[in-house]
Order: sequence, then structure tokens, then C-alpha cells
Amino acid sequence: MSTHGAAPAPRGAGTPAGLSADERRLHELGYAQELRRHMSGFSNFAVSFTIISILSGCLTLYGFGMNTGGPAVIVWGWPIVGVMTLFVGLAMAEVCSSFPTAGGLYYWAAKLAPSNGPAWSWFTGWFNFLGQVAVTAGIDFGAAFFLNAFLDLQFGFDARPWHTILLFALILVAHALVNTVGVGLIARLNNISVWWHLIGVLIIVTALTLVPSKHQSASFVFTHFVNNTGWQSSLYVAMLGLLLAQYTMTGYDASAHMTEETHDAARSGPRGIVSSILVSAVAGWVLLIGLTFAIQNYDKEATSPTGVPPAQIFIDAVGNAGGKVLLLITIGAQLFCGMASVTANSRMIYAFSRDGALPASEVWHRINPRTRTPTNAIWLAAGGALLLGLPYLWNVTAYAAVTSIAVIGLYIAYVLPTFLRLRLGGAFVPGPWQLGRWSRPIGIVAVVWVCFITVLFMLPTANPVTVASFNYTIVAVGVVVGFAGSWWVLSARKWFTGPKVQGSPEELAAIEAELESLA
Repeated sequence: MSTHGAAPAPRGAGTPAGLSADERRLHELGYAQELRRHMSGFSNFAVSFTIISILSGCLTLYGFGMNTGGPAVIVWGWPIVGVMTLFVGLAMAEVCSSFPTAGGLYYWAAKLAPSNGPAWSWFTGWFNFLGQVAVTAGIDFGAAFFLNAFLDLQFGFDARPWHTILLFALILVAHALVNTVGVGLIARLNNISVWWHLIGVLIIVTALTLVPSKHQSASFVFTHFVNNTGWQSSLYVAMLGLLLAQYTMTGYDASAHMTEETHDAARSGPRGIVSSILVSAVAGWVLLIGLTFAIQNYDKEATSPTGVPPAQIFIDAVGNAGGKVLLLITIGAQLFCGMASVTANSRMIYAFSRDGALPASEVWHRINPRTRTPTNAIWLAAGGALLLGLPYLWNVTAYAAVTSIAVIGLYIAYVLPTFLRLRLGGAFVPGPWQLGRWSRPIGIVAVVWVCFITVLFMLPTANPVTVASFNYTIVAVGVVVGFAGSWWVLSARKWFTGPKVQGSPEELAAIEAELESLA
């Protein structure tokens, strides 16, 4: 029934009547409508905005930023990274409009490579898989830190490593369970999440502006530099400090992975990518500036016994009761964020397995006929994230390493299709959402930026480098590259021909009819 490596039919050719435009386009790309298409354009944007989650990324790495550049890098690194991220997102969005499939990046790589398409697809997919698992780990790990801080303040459940790992595991299980219910519930929760984030930022910034009896000076907020890393070079430390912003600005590929569940996917997917970056960039900068003005005792808050400097800033600035309320708002946003990340991660796993590229692909590609969700892929996403977080039991820099892995894995996968699109030149056929004459310069900037951050975030973050402070990002990336590369050379190059076409239009319709009968 499957045709390996076959090219999709020309647009509009050979597709049965009575299908929506989205279903026809998906058939042209070679896939049946197996997932339920329930999401609006706003819901698609909401998934990416929720995964970016300024109340997750900004605040979970705020303590890292306080030691790695301090206020000057926290405040000015954000708009710099935001602009560069927008270049990456614009380039991605143009390709997404042409190929709106759940596979996203690795599917694009296969179709944009005039030669060696399967190899480009294989490695893009594996980098995306690594980044997706790591960003899920980073989000729920951060939520565990903040929840542990609240439980410590409220009940004395202190922030020792095994307590945090226990909470991390419980959060992952909860997110996997919610995701098994179905995409309708996820869409509703993501829509709520957008307003939770925006109203939450407004409440936090307003409280931090009006309640404290004193604030830091503008000079402190915009120019004060702090280096507690052990490295002597201020430039090196300032570049390391960009991790706070760059890690936060990840996960917007979710809009691409959800296109098979979104109406008007060729427009809604690209708009979701770009609008989630723009809204997050503005709201995140407001949050960071408001939080930094509210610092009462920098050294005390940077070394808070809760393990979470923003929690201590909240308490010191607005009091114990008010601080706990702000902390709960933050935790709620982080839980929304982790839920959406598991959703996007599982769709990528589902699509990559649909094309036979993961071990035991037949297991991970399986669809629950009642909910029309990839249940097994959901649990693989959660289990893989837990494994990445376990080194925190013996390595104090594990969280920074997990976030670095997420940035490197995702951004390499983000930019490979852009590089291939640049190489393809005028042969690229854009979708209804396109950049026109700006496509090439935007793509070049995106590729250069990703090359820079890929090297940067594998470098040591603390000096001296010990077992407890070693940045194991390079090890995790090396293991995945080594595994994927070895499997490719020894086996996969002989049988992996890129994204599989599931069948003729009639066969695709038969798959969809069977799923409807089982639902």
C-alpha cells in the first residue's frame, strides 16, 4: 500500500471531489487525513506561543542570567535574540506554507534537496527529535523547579535534587495523560493558555511596579554587568548569557507540526510561527524589565535557598502571600507550556515514525482510533524527556545543559531546510504565504545566526570545569549524531528513501474512512 520515496502528485491532480482544500493538499503531499483537523488559526498560534512561554523560559533561566552577564545581558540580550529569531522564523514560515505536514522540518529537507534528499531528511529529523525531547525536558524541569520552590515556601518540601526529579516525573506523566484525551481538549487548553500568559505577565509586572517600596535604578537595570562564572572574558560571558533569550525563543516549529490538525494550514501554520515570535518578543521584554527593576537584594536572590531566584524576588518585592500568588501564576503558565510541548513533540515522533525513521516505528506511529491521537508517541516524548533530566541528580549544571541541547537540536533542524531552500534558488515553489524578494537575505541571516549559536552553547559555562559543572551538551548532541550517523551508514541509507507516500488518492480516502468507522 505504501510507495517509498514517490513524489507527490502535482497540486490539484488526481484528488477525489468533496475534500476540503487542506485535505486535498495533504493528499497531494502523499498523506491521509489520519489526525483530526479541529484547530483554528488562533489555536495553531496558541500552541507555539504556549511552548515559547515567556513565563517559563524567561523565569526558569533568570537565575542563570543573573550570574552570566546580569541585568545588562538579560535586558539587552532579549531584543537582539528576538530579532535574530524572527529571521529564522520567517524563513521557516515560508517553507511551512509550501509543505504543511506534521513531519515539518525533516519532510521539508527531503523535498528541498535536489540530491541526497533522504540523508538531509534523516539528519534533520534526528536533530528535530533531539531538540523536541530536550525542550520538553527543559520546560517541565523548569516547572518542577518552580513547583518545588512553592512547596518549600508553603510546606517545607525543600529543593534537594531528588525532590525536583520526583516532581519532574509527575509533571511529565500528567502531561502525557492530558495529551492522550484528544486534540479538542488540547486546543481549548492552549487557547486558555494564551490569555493566562498575557494576563499573567500584566499582573506580575503591575504588582512588581506598584507594590515594592523601592526599585532598582535605570542605570542598574540597563547597564549593570555581573560575572559569577569564573571566566575572565566579559564578552564570552555576555555571549553565554544569550542562552536565556534563545532558549525561551524555541518551540515555534509546533505550528508546523500541528498543520495536519489545523484549518487553512498553508496560511495558519506560517502565521502561527511568526506571530508567536513577535508577541513573545514584546511581552517577554516587558516581563524581564519589570522583574529586574523589582530586585531588592541581588546577591540574596541570586542564591535563594528555594533554588529559584524569581520566586525570591517575588517574595521580597511584594511579600510572602503576594509572592506565592505570583509564583502560582508562573507555575500555571509553565504547566500549560509543558503540555503543549508534549503535543508538538509527539506529532513530530508520529510523523517521523510514519516514515520508518525511528527504532520500533510501527509502535510510535500507531494511532488511538477513539481519540485520533498518537498515544504511544506521546509516552515516548515524556519518557525521553525524563531521561535527559536525570543527570541533575549529580550535575548542578544539568538544567543549563538541557536547555542548550534543546536550542542546538531545534535550531539546526530549523535552519537545514532554510539552507536547502537557499541552495534551491528559483526552483523552490512557494505556498500562499511567502517572503518574495526578501526570502534570500532573510534566509542567509538565519543560517549564519544558527551556526554561531550552535558553537556558542556547546562551550563551558562555568570555570573551573569539573564533573559537577561540565556542560554535557556536546556529549548529548554527539551521542545522537553518532547514533543517527552510524545507523545511516550501516543500514538506513539502504532503505530510508525519505518521507513515504501512503498511497493513491483512493487508498488515502480508504484509510480515512476506516478511521472514521473506528472512532
